[in-house]
Amino acid sequence: MLLAVDVGNSTTVVGVFEGDGLTHHWRLSTVKRRTPDELAMVIAGVLALDGLELGRHVTGMVVGSVVPSATASLREMSARYLDVDPVVVEPGVRTGIALRHENPRDLGADRIANAVAAQALYGGPAIVVDFGTATSFDVVDRDGSFAGGAIAPGISTSAEALVARAARLPTVETVAPPSPIGRTTVTALQSGIVFGFAGQVDGIIDRICQELGPGVTAVATGGLAPAVLAACRNLDHHDPWLTLKGLRLVWERNA
Repeated sequence: MLLAVDVGNSTTVVGVFEGDGLTHHWRLSTVKRRTPDELAMVIAGVLALDGLELGRHVTGMVVGSVVPSATASLREMSARYLDVDPVVVEPGVRTGIALRHENPRDLGADRIANAVAAQALYGGPAIVVDFGTATSFDVVDRDGSFAGGAIAPGISTSAEALVARAARLPTVETVAPPSPIGRTTVTALQSGIVFGFAGQVDGIIDRICQELGPGVTAVATGGLAPAVLAACRNLDHHDPWLTLKGLRLVWERNA
């Protein structure tokens, strides 16, 4: 079995693949200072929930991480508890996709994995909208290359910043209100957050499509996607585990 670990700034997604099928997956909070032993305990714990053993069932590991300290700890954890060298999405790793970016070393591993998965599963042109700490738009062009994209503040990031700077505004659940015209402070905030971000997503997709031309597939992924998915007009698919699927493909091309 292959263990895939996607470490984001807020959330770490862990998945297990048997062949090309994702059989288990979990979302955890990212703790940036965990040691290799602590990571082994956490990952072994979630595997055990489904009757799996870290040292017995896992035979390979792939890591995509935007947190350098977590990357280092995962490398050591893999060597110590799995006795395998993990495939880490970083410069020098074969991805199977051309990166048309002025400085590929600046690209987050999650954006590369998203583009790899989108190119393999949906073809080009495609746009992956990843709803996380930031909302990223990753573009695969008609030739199947990663063409760049856009990065905007994430839904929770923006909402938390607003509440922190406005003394009388409460923290609200990120769900669509009954009407875009909020008749309470709570529903007014929900309208601004949900419909505001949906409008941002649709607007950026429209602008990218003007450059890519017809036939673009837009795919939503990331833990916060369900909050605005129904309010967006331009999203064609919701693939919550797209990044893990991209990591598996990178592993396959390097293992």
